[in-house]
Amino acid sequence: MVLDYLHSGQVDIAFASEEEDMSAYTVRHCVDTHTIFVAAPDYDCDFDRVYTMQEIAQFPLILLERKASSRVYVERYFQDHGVQIHPEIELGSHNLLISLARIGLGVACVTREMSLSGLNRGVIRELKMAEQLPARSVSMCTLRGAEPSAAAKRFAEFVLEDLGSR
Repeated sequence: MVLDYLHSGQVDIAFASEEEDMSAYTVRHCVDTHTIFVAAPDYDCDFDRVYTMQEIAQFPLILLERKASSRVYVERYFQDHGVQIHPEIELGSHNLLISLARIGLGVACVTREMSLSGLNRGVIRELKMAEQLPARSVSMCTLRGAEPSAAAKRFAEFVLEDLGSR
């Protein structure tokens, strides 16, 4: 987990979804992200249909590897609603999720904000869901009481300036 790297001093800044206990960190909200399911435009599904979570779970799913926080979030959300998901393919890269969905190997679970290029170009399409997964907050975190390097400080300033200009 990325916060483990921060806590052990291996990195000065981490971007993470907020967890229950963030008291050890200085946390600055950056963006909300949205989890969606996508497939190739010619995939054997009805893009006008609104799918239930049970129906989504029946597709050949392409998910991030089990240890990824977004994978844990999706599995937990489905489980909380009584639905088990079993991926056909597990990958370590968000770009690979999109690539495999794009060539028709299944339905990929992706972050909308990281998939806009493919969505806007029409190489992947979003499946409509009856129940949207709640947005996740991504925050920039630093270890409380630790002095980040000059480069890390400047990078944090750059990120915050960019967020302020939106």
